[in-house]
Amino acid sequence: MAAWAQVKVESRISSMEMLVGEQVAVSVTATTPADAVVVFPTETLLPEGIEFMGAIDVDDQKADGGLVCHEKQYVFTSFHDTLYYIPPFTVKVDGKDYTTNQLALKVLTVDVDTTDYDHYYGPKDVQDPPFLWSEWRLVFWLSVVMLLLLALVYYLYLRMRDNKPVIARIRLVKRLLPHQKALEAIATIKAEKMQTQEDPKEYYTRLTDTLRHYIEDRYGFSAMEMTSSEIIERLLRDGDATSLDELRQLFQTADLVKFAKYSTLMNENDANLVSAIDFINQTKQEVPAAEAQERMVRQQLTAEEQRSQKSRFVLKLVIGYLLAMCIIIFIYVAYSVYMLL
Repeated sequence: MAAWAQVKVESRISSMEMLVGEQVAVSVTATTPADAVVVFPTETLLPEGIEFMGAIDVDDQKADGGLVCHEKQYVFTSFHDTLYYIPPFTVKVDGKDYTTNQLALKVLTVDVDTTDYDHYYGPKDVQDPPFLWSEWRLVFWLSVVMLLLLALVYYLYLRMRDNKPVIARIRLVKRLLPHQKALEAIATIKAEKMQTQEDPKEYYTRLTDTLRHYIEDRYGFSAMEMTSSEIIERLLRDGDATSLDELRQLFQTADLVKFAKYSTLMNENDANLVSAIDFINQTKQEVPAAEAQERMVRQQLTAEEQRSQKSRFVLKLVIGYLLAMCIIIFIYVAYSVYMLL
């Protein structure tokens, strides 16, 4: 008897009013001890005009005092506007019947003024779809082709851009005469006189190397690989004896400084520098002014560079042609879309 006193069965409706054709749900709950066996009715007697649509099982929930709330929902509908009384539901708990409370349901209808036909419209004709694939098919595929062509143009542009430009360029080449290069080198040595005087070996090495380069460029033999005496003997064939005597003296002094650690005086160094300048001025050879001027030298392209240049030219033509096609397709697609909309 104590267990039965804890059992509570009730029902509630989701809405007491509804329009014709709508649906309402009646929830039947049974609050029982946790070990109780609850059996809900599969169907119930309903008044004429209410249709049973089906039942929905709801998960059990815990209640106060260690009880469990069991629930099941029943869905109804009606197509007649009247007031209905829904009879109680019978729920079995541990084999004993428990009945729920009675419910009421009011079914409403929409008032229609059948005398004013102007507010009502007849059935509409079958509507055409917003667009036909047959009309948009060409526009779609042309758009796809245009995008593919643009992607190809971008790829070709990157390929052409990454290659080093092969262009026949004009550059200016300044040609210095042998005596001009030698005098510039001696002027540099003279400007660094205070530094080179501290190291006579470096001073005479630079001075004699300048003279050797000059002799090599001026007379056309390998003075850099010859000894001082060999250079003098070679120059005796065409040189001036006075200038060669001074040159011989300069080379002898340089050999003593470089190989015998000979110490020179400051005026002796100055005299040898002047002797070098005099030798250059006395033996220099002027050339026609046209050859002394800056010459324009055109770089020649190799066979591989010529092929690369032709490939770049072809790429430019292809890119231009593809861009023209893209522009034409874009104009056609834009016009077609404008006409279809």
